Amino acid sequence: MSSWTNSSSNLSYTSFVLLGFPGLQESRALLVLPFLSIYLVIVSANALVIHTVVAQRSLHQPMYLLIALLLAVNICAASTVVPAMLLSFSSRFSRISLARCLVQMFCIYFLIVFDCNILLVMALDRYVAICYPLRYPEIVTGQLLAGLVGAAAARSTCIVAPVVGLASRVRFCRSDVIHHFACEHMALMKLSCGDISLNKTVGLTVRIFNRVLDMLLLGASYSRIIHAAFRISSGRARSKALNTCGSHLLVIFTVYSSTMSSSIVYRVAHTASQDVHNLLSAFYLLLPCLVNPIIYGARTKEIRQELAAVFQRAQHQVSSEKLQPPASHRERPA
Repeated sequence: MSSWTNSSSNLSYTSFVLLGFPGLQESRALLVLPFLSIYLVIVSANALVIHTVVAQRSLHQPMYLLIALLLAVNICAASTVVPAMLLSFSSRFSRISLARCLVQMFCIYFLIVFDCNILLVMALDRYVAICYPLRYPEIVTGQLLAGLVGAAAARSTCIVAPVVGLASRVRFCRSDVIHHFACEHMALMKLSCGDISLNKTVGLTVRIFNRVLDMLLLGASYSRIIHAAFRISSGRARSKALNTCGSHLLVIFTVYSSTMSSSIVYRVAHTASQDVHNLLSAFYLLLPCLVNPIIYGARTKEIRQELAAVFQRAQHQVSSEKLQPPASHRERPA
């Protein structure tokens, strides 16, 4: 494939160069350390909370299992983008085939939408737990939880598949350089040489419809939850219910505010450089992955207590190993 293809031709580029941050090409190696540090913190923090939930049988309840699933999605979302980004920073360039590009695009958007759908399932779980506490064990069973998670995955696929499917039918003959660190939809569409009005319309419609519907469902659920929580006679139970809802609402605010702010700036700030847009994309993708384990680890009492116990056991084990004398001192020859 030549580096240039006439737009009137039927030819199309089948591989692309991910340029990352175009304005920082000379100093892109300096970006490796901060993004690598962020990625390691994301993986370790999320993995720690997941391990705590899985290892402690007392946390094998729907709410904590959904938290663990949400944090696992965070790790997957960061891993879909950051390792490839680091490779492009540390090497001369990063070339990616169209097929791999579309797969990466699907994975990124699927995980983002799946993350939001898990928040909907969590809202439903809290609604039943607080509004119908006596019937909660018989309503929210393992079978129902698996069905809801499966429905969330299916909904995510149905939302993302049309956007990626339409993108796969576009001819790309303007350039083979994507001015982004990942195969973001609009960054790839800028390389097209045909009519992409349908792609833009479908992408925008799906995003708006999905966001508005999610916000309506979440708003309706948590308004009922908070109203029911204030009617609980026990002050301790009421405080626990409100604290749990507060953690979920903080996560919802982080996820939706970062996504919406990035979308608004992308469409409004036309004078901003491509590096600014790319930085915002990294911000809305990585910020929830970084903040969510901190929120749930610090604000959820049961998880916080188990994490404290894990750290205490680790500290005690390290102290015991330091105080234990070497084997040569313990065993002296007769």
